Amino acid sequence: MTVLSLSNISKRFGPTLALDGVNLQLREGEVHALIGENGAGKSTLMNVLAGLIQPDEGTMEVDGTAYLPSSPLDARARGIALIHQELSLFPHLSAAENIMMGMEPARFGMLDQKKLRARTNEVLETFQHPEITPAAQVSNLSIAARQIVEICRAIAARAQVILMDEPTSSLQRDDVQRLFSVIRKFGEQSITVVYISHFLEEVREIADTFTVLRDGRSVATGAINSTSDEQLIAHMVGRPLENLFPPRSRRSSTPEDAILNVRELSAPPDLKHASFHLQRGEILGIAGLMGSGRTELVRAIFALEGATTGSIEVKGKTAAARNGTTALRLFQRFGYLSEDRKGEGLALTLSLADNVTMTRFAACSRWGWLNVSCQRAQTRALLNSLAVKARHPEQAVASLSGGNQQKIAVARLLHQDADILLLDEPTRGIDIGSKAMVYRTIAECAEKGKAVLMVSSYLPELFGMCDRLAVMSRGRLSQSRPISEWTPESVMQAAISGEGN
Repeated sequence: MTVLSLSNISKRFGPTLALDGVNLQLREGEVHALIGENGAGKSTLMNVLAGLIQPDEGTMEVDGTAYLPSSPLDARARGIALIHQELSLFPHLSAAENIMMGMEPARFGMLDQKKLRARTNEVLETFQHPEITPAAQVSNLSIAARQIVEICRAIAARAQVILMDEPTSSLQRDDVQRLFSVIRKFGEQSITVVYISHFLEEVREIADTFTVLRDGRSVATGAINSTSDEQLIAHMVGRPLENLFPPRSRRSSTPEDAILNVRELSAPPDLKHASFHLQRGEILGIAGLMGSGRTELVRAIFALEGATTGSIEVKGKTAAARNGTTALRLFQRFGYLSEDRKGEGLALTLSLADNVTMTRFAACSRWGWLNVSCQRAQTRALLNSLAVKARHPEQAVASLSGGNQQKIAVARLLHQDADILLLDEPTRGIDIGSKAMVYRTIAECAEKGKAVLMVSSYLPELFGMCDRLAVMSRGRLSQSRPISEWTPESVMQAAISGEGN
């Protein structure tokens, strides 16, 4: 039985045609994967379904009845709920208040706190995340925990069609498996799920059917088990993609040749002990579960977190570990890519040009005055090299898709021309084709003699890109070893048990 039908949906934003005649059919109780490159129109289509924006052309039906929601509340009333890729929570409110937003139980016109907590606990039992309680303030939660709160909000709405836009982007494997278990139960309850993900292995694990969007059009649809990854990728990018990871000659490394030496660095409570060296031209990977201290390590090196013990040596000179500043790190030619591009990685209201050049205005200024023409030209060159889908350098970063925003963050690092790159989840939220481009860019940086420290939750990219690998577990970093001496199983064992520390 068809529960949701879309026919020839089109949407234009000024000169940009975001959707160009999309067709979609969803059956009751199925998990339907919506896949495509960044900027293909996936999030725009989800926003149309969720009532956030109105289509210019086309028709929609829910259970055979015309459907054109005027607002997200209207969409929820018709049984459709959206889990956003970019979190849309109220950080000053509690988890319970966020989860039950718009569905708050009341008694005599007053909020019923007892029922609010009870209903929230009922939903939270799905994940049993120790960090999340009904009273926990969202601003105090980790990104992964906030993602779960966002997911729980849709579950609480008891929607019949749940739209999930990159729901696992901030989840570790245990939480992903819990989410998949919930999605499978949805099928038993005749709830339909539209699932957007750039991870094809996730799509294969959870989806029944798929639709591929490319340039705002639906170009392929069918059963996921009858289509190969190669065919899906070819539909997504419009051509076969032969190699995801660029060929690299693996480098050996010794502390004597290091551009960066970190010794016994700690930043309690999350980072307890980390020592490693990094030399020019190599890529050192840091694996580990979320909350293990990986992010705190790179933030402590970049002086965003206060280190309490340890030393940092850059190019043979001691650099302040405990009293360092980010300005000093920039002067020492460090570059940092945050895992939280929306919260701290980008200035969303500023232009692409300002975001790309802000850590090195000197490259496009003279006598203290910014040369706007030069700034725009430098930005355009980087936008073209990373295939960013944007109209012009003056548009706001907030107007781009999540994946294209991530490319802007990468473009800023390239413009900065740092010697030591600290990359925290560099391909989060990026499609397959864009990942290949970012991998190639990182490899080119290494070939030019830059030293790369790469934190990632995605083991295939660590094995595909890194010369050496170390594993973080419970705040302690293992000894780094050549990538050939690791297996996915040994990495996970080290991450869970701390073996190798």
